[in-house]
Amino acid sequence: MPVTLSQNTEADALLDRDPLALLIGMVLDQQVPLEKAFSSPLELSKRLGHDLDAQELADYDSDALAVIFAQRPALHRFPTSMAGRVQGVARVLVADYDGNVTQLWTGVEDGHELLARITALPGFGGQKAAIYLALLGKQRGVRPAGWREAAGEFGKDGVYLSVADIVDSESLLRVRDYKQQQKAAAK
Repeated sequence: MPVTLSQNTEADALLDRDPLALLIGMVLDQQVPLEKAFSSPLELSKRLGHDLDAQELADYDSDALAVIFAQRPALHRFPTSMAGRVQGVARVLVADYDGNVTQLWTGVEDGHELLARITALPGFGGQKAAIYLALLGKQRGVRPAGWREAAGEFGKDGVYLSVADIVDSESLLRVRDYKQQQKAAAK
Protein backbone atom coordinates (compact mmCIF):
# COMPACT_ATOMS: atom_id res chain seq x y z
CA MET A 1 0.00 0.00 0.00
CA PRO A 2 1.38 3.45 -0.82
CA VAL A 3 2.40 5.85 1.94
CA THR A 4 -0.08 8.69 2.55
CA LEU A 5 1.45 10.48 5.52
CA SER A 6 1.99 13.93 4.03
CA GLN A 7 -1.33 13.95 2.18
CA ASN A 8 0.67 15.35 -0.78
CA THR A 9 0.99 13.03 -3.77
CA GLU A 10 4.54 14.02 -4.70
CA ALA A 11 5.84 13.99 -1.13
CA ASP A 12 4.14 10.66 -0.38
CA ALA A 13 5.65 9.14 -3.54
CA LEU A 14 9.11 10.07 -2.24
CA LEU A 15 8.34 8.57 1.19
CA ASP A 16 7.09 5.43 -0.54
CA ARG A 17 10.22 4.88 -2.61
CA ASP A 18 12.95 6.27 -0.35
CA PRO A 19 13.43 4.76 3.12
CA LEU A 20 15.75 7.65 4.06
CA ALA A 21 13.01 10.17 3.28
CA LEU A 22 10.56 8.21 5.45
CA LEU A 23 13.06 8.09 8.31
CA ILE A 24 13.72 11.84 8.02
CA GLY A 25 9.97 12.45 8.12
CA MET A 26 9.83 10.40 11.29
CA VAL A 27 12.69 12.43 12.78
CA LEU A 28 10.81 15.65 12.00
CA ASP A 29 7.48 14.37 13.35
CA GLN A 30 7.37 16.35 16.56
CA GLN A 31 5.93 19.73 17.43
CA VAL A 32 4.64 20.26 13.87
CA PRO A 33 1.63 18.84 12.05
CA LEU A 34 2.50 15.40 10.76
CA GLU A 35 1.73 16.44 7.18
CA LYS A 36 4.46 19.10 7.51
CA ALA A 37 6.93 16.63 8.98
CA PHE A 38 6.41 14.09 6.22
CA SER A 39 6.34 16.61 3.36
CA SER A 40 9.63 18.20 4.45
CA PRO A 41 11.86 15.41 3.05
CA LEU A 42 10.60 16.30 -0.43
CA GLU A 43 11.31 19.98 0.15
CA LEU A 44 14.77 19.11 1.49
CA SER A 45 15.44 17.04 -1.62
CA LYS A 46 14.36 19.95 -3.83
CA ARG A 47 16.58 22.38 -1.93
CA LEU A 48 19.55 20.05 -2.28
CA GLY A 49 18.74 19.56 -5.97
CA HIS A 50 18.72 15.75 -5.93
CA ASP A 51 17.65 12.65 -4.02
CA LEU A 52 18.52 12.44 -0.35
CA ASP A 53 21.77 10.75 0.60
CA ALA A 54 22.85 9.84 4.13
CA GLN A 55 26.54 10.33 3.40
CA GLU A 56 25.95 13.81 2.00
CA LEU A 57 23.78 14.80 4.97
CA ALA A 58 26.32 13.40 7.42
CA ASP A 59 29.16 15.34 5.79
CA TYR A 60 27.23 18.56 5.13
CA ASP A 61 28.45 21.71 6.84
CA SER A 62 26.19 21.93 9.89
CA ASP A 63 25.62 25.69 9.60
CA ALA A 64 24.84 25.42 5.89
CA LEU A 65 22.38 22.58 6.53
CA ALA A 66 20.67 24.68 9.20
CA VAL A 67 20.31 27.49 6.65
CA ILE A 68 18.70 25.07 4.19
CA PHE A 69 16.25 23.95 6.89
CA ALA A 70 15.46 27.56 7.81
CA GLN A 71 14.75 28.82 4.28
CA ARG A 72 11.13 29.87 3.98
CA PRO A 73 9.04 27.97 4.38
CA ALA A 74 11.14 26.41 7.11
CA LEU A 75 11.25 22.61 7.08
CA HIS A 76 10.37 22.54 10.77
CA ARG A 77 9.28 24.83 13.57
CA PHE A 78 12.80 24.46 15.01
CA PRO A 79 14.91 24.33 11.85
CA THR A 80 18.37 24.56 13.40
CA SER A 81 17.88 21.85 16.01
CA MET A 82 16.08 19.56 13.57
CA ALA A 83 18.79 20.02 10.93
CA GLY A 84 21.21 18.86 13.60
CA ARG A 85 19.01 15.92 14.52
CA VAL A 86 18.67 14.84 10.87
CA GLN A 87 22.42 15.16 10.45
CA GLY A 88 22.98 13.12 13.61
CA VAL A 89 20.77 10.33 12.30
CA ALA A 90 22.61 10.44 8.96
CA ARG A 91 25.93 10.17 10.76
CA VAL A 92 24.77 7.07 12.65
CA LEU A 93 23.53 5.55 9.39
CA VAL A 94 26.92 6.16 7.77
CA ALA A 95 28.95 4.95 10.75
CA ASP A 96 26.89 1.86 11.60
CA TYR A 97 24.91 0.96 8.46
CA ASP A 98 27.05 1.98 5.47
CA GLY A 99 24.72 4.94 4.91
CA ASN A 100 21.89 2.61 3.97
CA VAL A 101 18.68 2.88 6.01
CA THR A 102 17.62 -0.64 5.07
CA GLN A 103 20.71 -1.98 6.84
CA LEU A 104 19.03 -0.78 10.04
CA TRP A 105 16.71 -3.79 9.85
CA THR A 106 18.67 -6.19 7.67
CA GLY A 107 19.75 -9.24 9.60
CA VAL A 108 18.06 -8.41 12.90
CA GLU A 109 17.08 -11.46 14.90
CA ASP A 110 13.81 -10.05 16.17
CA GLY A 111 11.68 -6.99 16.76
CA HIS A 112 13.42 -6.19 20.03
CA GLU A 113 16.79 -5.97 18.30
CA LEU A 114 15.31 -3.68 15.66
CA LEU A 115 13.68 -1.56 18.35
CA ALA A 116 17.04 -1.24 20.10
CA ARG A 117 18.69 -0.14 16.85
CA ILE A 118 16.00 2.46 16.25
CA THR A 119 16.14 3.70 19.85
CA ALA A 120 19.89 4.26 19.40
CA LEU A 121 19.20 6.86 16.69
CA PRO A 122 19.42 10.51 17.80
CA GLY A 123 16.00 11.83 18.81
CA PHE A 124 14.32 8.42 19.02
CA GLY A 125 13.02 7.78 22.50
CA GLY A 126 11.05 4.68 23.35
CA GLN A 127 7.71 5.85 22.02
CA LYS A 128 9.01 7.30 18.75
CA ALA A 129 11.10 4.17 18.17
CA ALA A 130 8.07 1.93 18.78
CA ILE A 131 5.97 4.02 16.37
CA TYR A 132 8.65 3.83 13.66
CA LEU A 133 8.93 0.06 14.20
CA ALA A 134 5.15 -0.21 13.85
CA LEU A 135 5.25 1.94 10.70
CA LEU A 136 7.90 -0.32 9.20
CA GLY A 137 5.94 -3.44 10.08
CA LYS A 138 2.47 -2.27 9.13
CA GLN A 139 3.26 -0.32 5.98
CA ARG A 140 6.72 -1.28 4.71
CA GLY A 141 6.75 -5.06 5.23
CA VAL A 142 9.65 -5.01 7.72
CA ARG A 143 8.47 -7.73 10.07
CA PRO A 144 11.15 -9.54 12.05
CA ALA A 145 9.85 -12.09 14.54
CA GLY A 146 8.09 -10.39 17.44
CA TRP A 147 7.90 -6.95 15.82
CA ARG A 148 4.33 -6.34 16.99
CA GLU A 149 5.21 -7.15 20.57
CA ALA A 150 8.31 -4.94 20.42
CA ALA A 151 6.20 -2.08 19.05
CA GLY A 152 3.78 -2.45 21.96
CA GLU A 153 0.38 -0.81 21.60
CA PHE A 154 1.49 0.76 18.30
CA GLY A 155 1.97 -2.68 16.74
CA LYS A 156 -1.60 -3.79 17.31
CA ASP A 157 -3.96 -4.29 14.38
CA GLY A 158 -7.10 -2.18 14.11
CA VAL A 159 -5.88 0.73 16.21
CA TYR A 160 -5.48 4.37 15.19
CA LEU A 161 -2.77 5.58 17.53
CA SER A 162 0.05 6.92 15.34
CA VAL A 163 1.45 7.53 11.88
CA ALA A 164 1.83 3.75 11.60
CA ASP A 165 -1.95 3.55 11.24
CA ILE A 166 -2.46 6.29 8.63
CA VAL A 167 -3.30 4.82 5.25
CA ASP A 168 -5.78 7.41 3.96
CA SER A 169 -7.53 10.64 4.94
CA GLU A 170 -10.09 8.82 7.12
CA SER A 171 -7.44 7.05 9.20
CA LEU A 172 -5.56 10.35 9.50
CA LEU A 173 -8.66 11.88 11.09
CA ARG A 174 -9.01 8.90 13.44
CA VAL A 175 -5.38 9.19 14.56
CA ARG A 176 -5.75 12.94 15.00
CA ASP A 177 -8.89 12.38 17.09
CA TYR A 178 -7.06 9.87 19.29
CA LYS A 179 -4.18 12.31 19.85
CA GLN A 180 -6.61 15.08 20.79
CA GLN A 181 -8.27 12.76 23.29
CA GLN A 182 -4.87 11.94 24.78
CA LYS A 183 -4.00 15.64 25.16
CA ALA A 184 -7.36 16.37 26.77
CA ALA A 185 -6.94 13.47 29.19
CA ALA A 186 -3.45 14.71 30.13
CA LYS A 187 -4.87 18.08 31.15
